[in-house]
Amino acid sequence: MYPHNFGYPMVIDILKAFLIGICASIPLGPIAMYVIHQSLSKGHLAGFLTGLAATLVDTVFSIFAIFAFALAENFLDKNKIVILIVGGLIVIGLGAVMTFKDPFRNMKQGRGPSYTLKDFMQAVAMGLSNPGAILVIFTLFAIFNVEVVRNDFTVLPILLAIIGGSATYWFFYSMLFARLRHSFKMITLIWLNRISGVIVMLIGLSLCADGFIKWILR
Repeated sequence: MYPHNFGYPMVIDILKAFLIGICASIPLGPIAMYVIHQSLSKGHLAGFLTGLAATLVDTVFSIFAIFAFALAENFLDKNKIVILIVGGLIVIGLGAVMTFKDPFRNMKQGRGPSYTLKDFMQAVAMGLSNPGAILVIFTLFAIFNVEVVRNDFTVLPILLAIIGGSATYWFFYSMLFARLRHSFKMITLIWLNRISGVIVMLIGLSLCADGFIKWILR
């Protein structure tokens, strides 16, 4: 008979954590649109690396959910208006870049698409601009009934499973849109990128509007 930490319940919790990683990535927010943008303009690897930025953010939020949710919740309550407005402005700015910048300029000039650290950090900033994501992570932990004992070695495989689930989702998500880029003409891809940019801008505007409404009504 194995101890609980090594037995069947632990395997089930790891599988649940893998599903949490997938479910946390599914909502169609600004980061998802940015992955589409990068996959269409720069290919599968660029889209996948952008998705990994979202995985990084989800991992950070998961750590807060496990170890310091009360502290994180208190911080969000005190600074939610500022986070919404500043985060919304960041999302609007990135959406504007996606909308008005030609993502295929290098390809037209005969140079291959390149993915930079700046692209990755923009994706991280976009992910962090949505403070409600930590509540989604916490809710998923409750829905899947994953109980993690703090200061216990079981935390590590749970976190790794969440990372694995999120990374798996973004791998296939970015691969799908990277393959679509070979099915459309250049002008169609440009318009798809512009539409995704406009959607991101609208999401940013809604975040800012939510922040300003809360500021006015407080």
